[in-house]
Amino acid sequence: MAKPSANFVCQSCGNTTTKWSGRCDPCGEWNSIVEEVPLATGPAAKTLGASKGRSLPLSDLSGTEAPPPRTTSNLTELDRVLGGGLVPASALLVGGDPGIGKSTLLLQAAAAFANAGLKVIYISGEEASAQVRMRAGRLGLRDAPVKLATETNLRDILTTLETEKPDLAIIDSIQTMWADNVASAPGSVAQVRASAHELTSFAKRRGTSVVMVGHVTKEGQIAGPRVVEHMVDTVLYFEGERGHQFRILRAVKNRFGPADEIGVFEMTGAGLAEVANPSALFLSERGDPSPGSAVFAGIEGTRPVLVEFQALVAPTPHSQPRRTVVGWDGGRLAMILAVLEARCGIPFAGMDVYLNVAGGMKVSEPAADLAVAAALLSAREDVALPAETVVFGEISLSGALRPVGQTENRLKEAEKLGFTAAIVPKGGNSVTRDGIRTTEIDALASFVGDVFGAG
Repeated sequence: MAKPSANFVCQSCGNTTTKWSGRCDPCGEWNSIVEEVPLATGPAAKTLGASKGRSLPLSDLSGTEAPPPRTTSNLTELDRVLGGGLVPASALLVGGDPGIGKSTLLLQAAAAFANAGLKVIYISGEEASAQVRMRAGRLGLRDAPVKLATETNLRDILTTLETEKPDLAIIDSIQTMWADNVASAPGSVAQVRASAHELTSFAKRRGTSVVMVGHVTKEGQIAGPRVVEHMVDTVLYFEGERGHQFRILRAVKNRFGPADEIGVFEMTGAGLAEVANPSALFLSERGDPSPGSAVFAGIEGTRPVLVEFQALVAPTPHSQPRRTVVGWDGGRLAMILAVLEARCGIPFAGMDVYLNVAGGMKVSEPAADLAVAAALLSAREDVALPAETVVFGEISLSGALRPVGQTENRLKEAEKLGFTAAIVPKGGNSVTRDGIRTTEIDALASFVGDVFGAG
């Protein structure tokens, strides 16, 4: 029999190599590569052999299936992100920065589903039971019918779940789980992969919904192998800035509902409170119109959200100007600056550029291009945009403005919040609303000339 081949796996990013080195090339981490030897090897033959398996039943695509049953909680924002409620036998992965409120959110969710009639078990591998009870007391959840356990041995956890047969099990966190059949330390790539596989298989086999908490890397991605995100049905990210009280639960994958749906919460002394109207909350601290400010009408999942982009342009004392971005893509900002200089003749050389999305929101859709350009031009020319005006549109490298989807929903949300004017790209599905005046522009150069009188 051939000798089992050893793999060297990076414990930070999961990259596999055939030899050890001190530094992982893909992620740049030092001393993170560990040798992992498989516990067993398959047959030497390259095929499955001559023995036949069973024939699989086949069906047509025209068949109809009833939608999966769902259990709703009293947390409307959570139900929205889940696609309408919790689906039985589903596996969910929740990631977020340390201290952002993942355990608080899941403890409140556990209490809500338990009060809705589900049998819920909360298993903590990071905190002692006394710490969880203290949090429950602070949140006013001591009387919630939630069963609590503290354990990291995966075999004991699965045995307990087999015995208790809960409707929902919450594992906090997957990085602390330890499977005794895997010869590596807890938190390693092999342990995380094996633990996630066992818990997901249990969920499908026994009809129990399993929620796993995942740590994130410094880049904001869930730590461990990406295959874990492929195993589960739903991947949720809990986002927010420590300096803001707002928290956003975002679905980046959902087999039972729309992806990119968001739920907005506010961190208070009594836990996480739901925010029914996030647009009003994100714009609550916006005062009189000032240079460098532009309101963007965006779409997050199925929900229109209005946020404020803030820009500051100042001469730099350094040879290399700074480009600082919070809440948006830095590469996209570089593209907008290049288009403004190449197509509109407005240079930003020798100037520091700072861009921020107010309220701790993270925006990723290209429809924010025009709002970013408006904020940058407003800051550079020291001219405030017209009051009660929203801006949205995608900018191409040629300087043309491309129409974006769901224009009617964007304008409807802006009108509801008292905005009376909108600057939108020309073309596409033009929408006219009685309460809001739209200005259609076909090129970025026209926008610069019409709005700022520059070019």
